[in-house]
Amino acid sequence: MIIGQDKAVEAFANAWSGRRMHHAWLLAGPKGVGKASFARAAVTRVLAEAAGPTIGLAGLETPADHPTAKLLAAGSHPDFRWLERQERPTGGLARNISVDQVRSLGDLLAVTPSMSIWRAIVIDAVDDLEASAANALLKMLEEPPANTLFFLVSHAPGRLLPTIRSRCRRLDFEKLGDDAMTSLLTRSYPDKIGTELARLVEFGNGSIGRALDIAALDLASLEGEALVILRQGDPDNSRRSKLASVLGPKGSADRYSAFLELVPGLIATEALNLQGEARGRALDAYAKARETVAIAPRLSLDPAATVFQLGTILASVAPNSPSRLPR
Repeated sequence: MIIGQDKAVEAFANAWSGRRMHHAWLLAGPKGVGKASFARAAVTRVLAEAAGPTIGLAGLETPADHPTAKLLAAGSHPDFRWLERQERPTGGLARNISVDQVRSLGDLLAVTPSMSIWRAIVIDAVDDLEASAANALLKMLEEPPANTLFFLVSHAPGRLLPTIRSRCRRLDFEKLGDDAMTSLLTRSYPDKIGTELARLVEFGNGSIGRALDIAALDLASLEGEALVILRQGDPDNSRRSKLASVLGPKGSADRYSAFLELVPGLIATEALNLQGEARGRALDAYAKARETVAIAPRLSLDPAATVFQLGTILASVAPNSPSRLPR
C-alpha cells in the first residue's frame, strides 16, 4: 500500500482504468517519499491486470499471490526492467547509470511482450543517467513501442533534459505528513514508541527513506550531536572531535556516507528559522557543506578530517560562535 501519496495514486489509477495511458511518467519529488514504491506498485498492477485474472481492488493494490506479482517479486518477469546504478567490482555503487544499461533496454523493446500486450521500465533515478545515457533514453521516449510504460523516478526534475520532461506526464510526490511517517515507521520498527518514534519522524522531515536510514544506522544520536554544534557551537573542539572519532574508522563507512548527506539538510532547515545575519551565516555554511560533501568522496578525503571540517562548518552557524567561514 502506498501511504501519503493519494493524489498520485488516484491520478495513475484513473488513467489506467480508463486506458488513457501516457507512455512515460515522471515521478517527481524529494528522496524517500515513496516514488520507487509507487513505480513498483503501478507496474505490478498494470502487468497483473493485463495478464489476468481481473483484480477487484481499488487503487494500485495487487494481491501478493497473483502470478504476475510473484514473477515481479522474484525478478523474473520477462516484460519488465528496472534500471539503477550498479555495484562496482571494487565495492559501492557506480556514480551513474551508464549508456550501456539504457541501450540494453533495446532487447526488451525489440520483441513482443510475453505475458500480455504491456511491458514496463523503471529508471531509479533518472537523475543518475550519464549524459549519453540520457540522450539514448530520449530516443526511446520519442518513438516508444506500443503499450510500453516508462516510470522515471526523479529527485531533481529541474536538472533533467527539457526534452525528456516534455515527453512525460508528471506526477508530483510531496513530503509525507507526520501521520503517514508514523504509520510507515511503525511497520518497520514496531518496538519503537513514544519519544523515540517521534524523534525519527522529526529527523525524517517528511522522508520515510531518510527516517529508515537514520533508524538502521543509528544516526539519531549523531544528528542530535550535529544539531548541538549547529546551535551551541563547539568552543573546545570536543564535540567535532567526538564525531570524527566515531565516523572516521573504516567500519563506519556507511554511517559516514549517511552523515555527509545529513549535514547540508540540517543547515538548510536551520536557515529557514533564522533571520538577518544569522541566516546569512547559515546560507554560507550550507554552500560550504554542499561543496565539502561533494568533494570528499570524489577525492577520497580522510573521513575523520572531513567530519571535523563539517563540524567546523556547523559551528560557524551558532550564535556568538568564534568559528566563522572565510568569505
